[in-house]
Amino acid sequence: MKKDHLNTADFDLWQTIREETEAAAAAEPILASFLHQTVLRHGSLASVLAYHLSSKLSSPIMDARILYEMYLLALSEDSHIIGCVESDLKAVYERDPACDEYSLPLLYFKGFHAIQAHRINHWLYQNGRQTLAYFLQNRMSEVFGTDIHPAARFGHGIMLDHATGFVVGETAVLGNNISILHGVTLGGSGKESGDRHPKVSDGVMIGANASILGNIRIGENAKVGAGSVVVSDVPSSITVVGVPAKPVGRSNKVPSADMNQNIDFTGLDFMI
Repeated sequence: MKKDHLNTADFDLWQTIREETEAAAAAEPILASFLHQTVLRHGSLASVLAYHLSSKLSSPIMDARILYEMYLLALSEDSHIIGCVESDLKAVYERDPACDEYSLPLLYFKGFHAIQAHRINHWLYQNGRQTLAYFLQNRMSEVFGTDIHPAARFGHGIMLDHATGFVVGETAVLGNNISILHGVTLGGSGKESGDRHPKVSDGVMIGANASILGNIRIGENAKVGAGSVVVSDVPSSITVVGVPAKPVGRSNKVPSADMNQNIDFTGLDFMI
């Protein structure tokens, strides 16, 4: 059962992660060395993240130590990134019923890893290191099964559940507190250049294998049903489903928070 950490005034995320990891190492001695290397020997969440991502994304032509130092540099020079990392961790803990510890996404959830690797890739891209950002985008696609252009802009509080098949184009923009399931595409439409990818507003939930195509806007607290193909704007607090997606109801809640995959047809009459 999850503990109600977030409502505790003295809650310390990093200390909680250490305590969870110490308990895990005691419970499963065969993983004690792994848990020490990835968490317990580090002095901060930034160091853990840099080590874990560099271990996963290193290759015979990209040394893990070089990646580790580069990730640490990004996290130290842009404090906004680690704030987003913490917000993403809390989002997974709050929204995923399979996650009952903050350390789980940090250690084992590739959706969380992909989002954080992209955050640093975006920092590289914005700071004139596009070649390295493209290299790491390719490496991320091999390791995590996601393909996120390094220019895409992400807000905070993003949960990417399962992650496999997640594709994001160059000019896509994601707001805050968004939940996305596997197989989602935020893609372009046609061969036009320029601003050609979706803009996803705060509070949106996107179901598995949905495709959102073109320079369109998904309004705040909207819900996109699994398997839908969205090719036009979606108003705020509206649920859309189908191919092509059509409105089927309103939402008075924040879909990304409640993660309800069912379709509520309440208010359908206003669209008929």
